[in-house]
Amino acid sequence: MRGDNDQMASFWMPFTDNRSYKAHPRQLVSASGMHYRSSDGQAILDGTSGLWCSNAGHCRPEITEAIAKTAATLDFAPTFQLGHPLPFELAQRLAALMPEGLDRIFFTNSGSESVDTALKIAIAVQRARGQGTRTRLIGRERGYHGTGFGGISVGGIVTNRRTFGGGLPGADHMRHTHDIARNAFSRGFPQHGAELADDLQRLVDLHGADTIAAVIVEPMAGSTGVLVPPVGYLQRLREICDRHGIILIFDEVITAFGRVGGATAAGQWGVTPDIITMAKGLTNAAVPMGAVAVRRELHDAMIDSVPGGIELFHGYTYSGHPLASAAGLATLDLYARDGLFERAADLSAYWEDAAHSLKGRRHIIDIRTIGLVAGIELDPRPGAPTARAMELFRACFDNGLLVRATGDIIALSPPLIAEKAHIDEMFGKLGDLLDGIA
Repeated sequence: MRGDNDQMASFWMPFTDNRSYKAHPRQLVSASGMHYRSSDGQAILDGTSGLWCSNAGHCRPEITEAIAKTAATLDFAPTFQLGHPLPFELAQRLAALMPEGLDRIFFTNSGSESVDTALKIAIAVQRARGQGTRTRLIGRERGYHGTGFGGISVGGIVTNRRTFGGGLPGADHMRHTHDIARNAFSRGFPQHGAELADDLQRLVDLHGADTIAAVIVEPMAGSTGVLVPPVGYLQRLREICDRHGIILIFDEVITAFGRVGGATAAGQWGVTPDIITMAKGLTNAAVPMGAVAVRRELHDAMIDSVPGGIELFHGYTYSGHPLASAAGLATLDLYARDGLFERAADLSAYWEDAAHSLKGRRHIIDIRTIGLVAGIELDPRPGAPTARAMELFRACFDNGLLVRATGDIIALSPPLIAEKAHIDEMFGKLGDLLDGIA
C-alpha cells in the first residue's frame, strides 16, 4: 500500500482490491444519460446502471431539481413520532406499484437495511400471531442479501461466512439453482430445476415448520452472477410457504423498478410474496434509500398486537428522509412519464439476441438473460479463479465500457434508456476484448 501522504490512502474502499486499485486508479468524475466520464476525459458507456441502480440514466434534471428544491426547503425532519408529507406520498405511490395487498411501506436507507428490516418484521409478525417459536430464517446458497448481519446470515456467499462467522443462530440454506449442465445458454427462465424448491420442504422436515419464521430469496440472484429461476421454481416456493405458514420474502433490491420489464419481478412473473425489499432504482441512486413493502395482513397483525405505544421497535434516523423521498417521487414520475418499465420489456428480445450472439466466443461457457440483464460466465483460469473476469472488467473500462465482474461472470444491466446502438456497442466490445484475454 502507498503511504499516508497519498491522497487516496484514507479512503478504505468497499468490496475493492485496495492495493490494486490505488496502484492503478480508474476514476469516474461525471455522468450524463448513458455515459460516465473518466478522469482522463474518456466517455464510458454504462453497461451496469452504475451498480444495478441508475435505471433512468444519469443526472436526470427532473431528479436533481427535486433534490435541490427540497434541500432548500426541508433538509431533514425526523419520522420518530413526527412526520413530514413526502414519505407518506411516496409510500402511497410505491404501494400502487406493488403486487396487490403489499401496500404497507417501511423506509430504509439501503438494500442491506431493507433486508434486515424485512427479517425483523417477519420474526415480529410471527410472534404477534402467537407463533413465538418461529425464529429460524432460511436463505439460499449463492444468495446475496446485503452486508448486515441478518443479510449475511441468510446470504450464501462463502467469503462472508469465512470472514464474519456464521451469523444469526438457526439460519439455514436451500440449495442454489445454478445448473450449467442442464441449463446452459438459457433464454429467460431455464427449463430445469423447479424441483430444487423442494429443498425448503427438506428444511421444514429437518427443523419443523413451527421453528421457521421466513424464507428469503432473490427472484433473480444478481450479485452472484445472474441466476435466473427455473420455470415453476418460485411458484413451488410459494406453495410450500403457504402450506407451512412461512413468510415468503423476495429481495428485489436489483429486480425492482423495470429491470425485468415491470415494477417488480413478483408482479411481472406472477408470484406474490408476503414482503418485498427494494432500494437502488427507487431513487435512481441519486440519494440512498430503500423500502420494504409488506402485505397488509402482516402489518395489521403487528399493529393490532400492541394496545398502545410503539408497535415495531425498529427504525432509522433517516427513514423517509426528505431528500431521498423527493428523489424517489421524481424518479417514479420519470419511470411513468417515459414508460421505462414497458421500454425495458420491449427491448428485452433485442438484448437477448445480442447477448447470445457471443455464444461460441473464446472462454464463454454460459450466457443467461432475462429482461435487461445478462450474465456471461467465463471458464475459470486454472489456478486463478476470478482473474479472467477481472482482467476483462479492466480491459472494458480502459476501452470505454463499464461492466460488472462477479466471480468468473460478467454481469450487464444497462439503464433502461439504452438504445439498440448502445446494446450493439456493449456486446461488440465484449466479444472483441475477450480475444485479448488469456
